[in-house]
Amino acid sequence: MTADRATTADEAELLQRLKAFEGRPAATAGRAKDPVNEPMIRHWCEAMGDTNPAYTGPDAIAPPTMLQAWTMGGLSGHTGRSTAYDELFALLDAAGCTSVVATDCEQEYLRPLRPGDTVTFDAVIESVSPRKTTRLGTGHFVTTRMDVHVNGEPAGTHRFRILKYAPAAKRPPAPKAPDAPKPQRPRPVINRDNQGFWDGVREHKLLIQRCTACATLRFPWLPGCNACSSPDWDTVEAGGAGTVFSYVVMHHPPFPAFDPPYAVALVELAEGVRIIANIAGVPYDKVRIGLPVRLEFLRVDDTLELPVFRGEAG
Repeated sequence: MTADRATTADEAELLQRLKAFEGRPAATAGRAKDPVNEPMIRHWCEAMGDTNPAYTGPDAIAPPTMLQAWTMGGLSGHTGRSTAYDELFALLDAAGCTSVVATDCEQEYLRPLRPGDTVTFDAVIESVSPRKTTRLGTGHFVTTRMDVHVNGEPAGTHRFRILKYAPAAKRPPAPKAPDAPKPQRPRPVINRDNQGFWDGVREHKLLIQRCTACATLRFPWLPGCNACSSPDWDTVEAGGAGTVFSYVVMHHPPFPAFDPPYAVALVELAEGVRIIANIAGVPYDKVRIGLPVRLEFLRVDDTLELPVFRGEAG
């Protein structure tokens, strides 16, 4: 048997063993550690900046996207979890798929959850894909389906998909021609709804829309007020002070004109609105939530200038 045929046979045998996990329970008769409750709903809405009145008051419901939050076991985990998921991961580890990355989730909402509801759930390993090759490496996608119930009644379904993979070997960067032009950063899409914002940037002003009917500030720019629906607005200029509300460090995938790793932050301005921007003046691994930042403008090239935020010393 040649090496190629041996490899194919080994892969087929591994896939058969992986497929045997499909349909096996990952958790049975799980129970939420807390009933649906107002404090968790409030914290969620504050974190998301969601002021929908449906989530407050005597007839409040929980935001549907909180579906998974009620099923999380915290650091101590849940009882009722089966060994199947750990056994599956051990098999993938032994096959060299030692890295993992979450790829996506899908949720279906069947009924609203209300404060006082007790959530129960069952989870099953729904599918394991054949071997797939990605930019990250080669491995298998594993999808887990969780069925959520309240008082025995179906409330929703949560599918969570991960890639368990063997990291690809790093390729040396391709040599660049000495006279090769530097790749351009992507151009912002400018239209009639946000033209005024980019006009302000050219004048080194960060302009925030203000509804002239209810005085609500909004960012990014929208054609109408998301609080009272009025189409009338003017602008106020941001003072430039802010703090890092949340952030991510971009490692992969690489994009032309960007040099990873670099930090991208959601900055909360002193005026109360939030903007996504790069953080300057601070190493990517030193960016933290709560970091004070100050607005400045970065000349990217001859035709593009962008608002960025420089981290301030504590």
